[in-house]
Amino acid sequence: MSAEATSPGARSRRRGRTSIDLRRLGRAALLGPASRDRLPDAIGHVADAHRAHHPDADLLVLGKAYVLAEMSHRGQFRKSGEPYITHPLAVTLILAELGAETTTLTASLLHDTVEDTDVTLDQVRAEFGDEVCYLVDGVTKLEKVDYGAAAEPETFRKMLVATGNDVRVMSIKLADRLHNMRTLGVMRPEKQARIAKVTHDVLIPLAERLGVQALKTELEDLVFAILQPEEYERTRAVIADRATTGPSLDTIAVDVRRTLREADISAEVLIRPRHFVSVHRARLKRGEMRGTDFGRLLVLVGEDADCYAVLGELHTCFTPVISEFKDFIAAPKYNLYQSLHTAVAGLDGAVVEVLIRTHQMHRVAEAGVVALGNPYTPVDGAEPADGERADPTRPGWLSRLLAWQESATDPDTFWTTLRADLAQDREISVFPADGGMLGLPAGATCVDAAYAQYGDGAHGCIGARVNGRLATLSTVLVDGDTVQLLLAQGPVQAPDDAGGVGGLGDSGGPGGERTGPVAGQAQEAAPGPSPEWLDHARTPAARIAIAGWLAANPESLKVPESEPRAPGAVTAGRRGVANVVVDVPEDTTVRLAGCCTPVPPDDVTGFLVRGGAVTVHRAECSAVGRMAALGRSPVAVSWGDEAECRVTLYAESFGRPRLLADLTEAIATAGAAIVSANVEPPSEQRVRHTYTLQLPDAAGLAGLMRAMRDVPGVFDVRRAQHEPAS
Repeated sequence: MSAEATSPGARSRRRGRTSIDLRRLGRAALLGPASRDRLPDAIGHVADAHRAHHPDADLLVLGKAYVLAEMSHRGQFRKSGEPYITHPLAVTLILAELGAETTTLTASLLHDTVEDTDVTLDQVRAEFGDEVCYLVDGVTKLEKVDYGAAAEPETFRKMLVATGNDVRVMSIKLADRLHNMRTLGVMRPEKQARIAKVTHDVLIPLAERLGVQALKTELEDLVFAILQPEEYERTRAVIADRATTGPSLDTIAVDVRRTLREADISAEVLIRPRHFVSVHRARLKRGEMRGTDFGRLLVLVGEDADCYAVLGELHTCFTPVISEFKDFIAAPKYNLYQSLHTAVAGLDGAVVEVLIRTHQMHRVAEAGVVALGNPYTPVDGAEPADGERADPTRPGWLSRLLAWQESATDPDTFWTTLRADLAQDREISVFPADGGMLGLPAGATCVDAAYAQYGDGAHGCIGARVNGRLATLSTVLVDGDTVQLLLAQGPVQAPDDAGGVGGLGDSGGPGGERTGPVAGQAQEAAPGPSPEWLDHARTPAARIAIAGWLAANPESLKVPESEPRAPGAVTAGRRGVANVVVDVPEDTTVRLAGCCTPVPPDDVTGFLVRGGAVTVHRAECSAVGRMAALGRSPVAVSWGDEAECRVTLYAESFGRPRLLADLTEAIATAGAAIVSANVEPPSEQRVRHTYTLQLPDAAGLAGLMRAMRDVPGVFDVRRAQHEPAS
């Protein structure tokens, strides 16, 4: 059966919850309803809790669902010996106390009927409607006889897909797992550990993402007791002994109440004890625990503006710890959470953390999506467009999860990737340059942003600009960054030997060969993702897409040849191109490296790259060291007799009117022709210009650079050159 069991005296019952005698409920369940005019006695607790949140709720449908569930489960018992009906009753009570609406409670009472009894989904639909049927189907496990070892991951996949259309599915699953964890003591230790591990890796992160903190914190404590029993007992002893150094939370709470009363602010000040895992983390972080470390002060007010009024009074009358201040009201967390966090110190130096929120914020902070009631009730009678429901939590994480799970067809890949994805418990928002917003996990890079915005089209990404500045694709993004992804216009192909890894290596940074399109220059074909991209991808969607491309293009994984070519291959003739002479066959392509744009009389060397072409670099170019490290043999290169040359220059300047006109005039006066030019958007009053110039004689390069530096506002002019390899 789906619900696990243990003795009714399990020590992990949530503190402060009214004790319920499951055996008494079981006996009442077996007796059935007393009459047709009132609810069965066994469901009385659920009805009371439900009416506390929804006074006008129609309870008849709950009685009807209970009767069907009790009759269906009659004769079934949990491993602890209680009638099985006590499990759906307990799950429904958990949701009722959180404020779930009637449809969710109805489905909760029936959540195991289709899985464990002869009741069918068609019967549920006929008796209770499509919504209840959808919720029951969403939490019904897949049969092991059909799926074998893949039953558990595929069941979670099914639940997550159902949650994408109705978040109430996961609310029922979380309450179901909480009751099973409360009553897990009669199971074998190894089975307890297995269930606790899945709860830790999957269910607790999902509870966090849906904002159901009341369930999340209790699940954390229950998992903590099973997976780390020694640390749990040590923490329990610390809480029992409770440090008495310094003032207690009660004393500081009295001071806070007096301060707010004198300021004429109506507020409720409560002491919020830390749960076991929170105390454990605080003890590891702070070492010796003081009295104020065992809890926080919770200040509840009526309006949003009152939250900031309370904050002002506390920071005025106490010493604030500025580093602890966070405003989740102006910028709510991705799981709907809103609150002001601060910490203040009293006269004796004791620091206490304070949470400030409205009563409505508190309900949402505790119950998350459950506190929304029916989140899909049409507003003003307006139905969603195209029959789709708006996601009430706006969770970028859920949309991303639903997207990448379609590509993870293998159950093992899905299960492993799901756990890794859920382990990333913070979100950031970044803004594409062409508008919109991307939600990404903390630690995401430009690679992740590219695949989030373009999907498989990101295979052709060759670079990025972050906040207007060129950046490698491995750049880690932070909340609020503006990102412009640069895509190649040519077809995606495997990278050549000299091209790096398409924006991830040295060639992807400022000054590299693939930092993005420059006006007037033809773009090369995109190299496609390389294995190094996997080292920088944090999102499952990016990793799955990159791995798929690499699997479909195995030639991109081949190690470049390290053996030197036969002498005849490089000495059959003398090939002169761009004023350089190279000992290569007549049909060999020769090009000057865009990373360092060598000109006479620079010391130069050449290297054979993929396709048989020769790239000529300045001797001090960092690419030369990389080629040598790969075992490449240099090709002899010399300058020809022609005087003309082409060079790329970077000019760094402060922004001012007519700057571009003055620079181009200085270039023209020096006798150089502009082949292409690019001016980046100003950043911090600084502007970067990139010019590719044709000079009649390389001897005039030094004078040209001096003339450009003399332009007012220009503080640096330099030739294109890789940054030194780190």
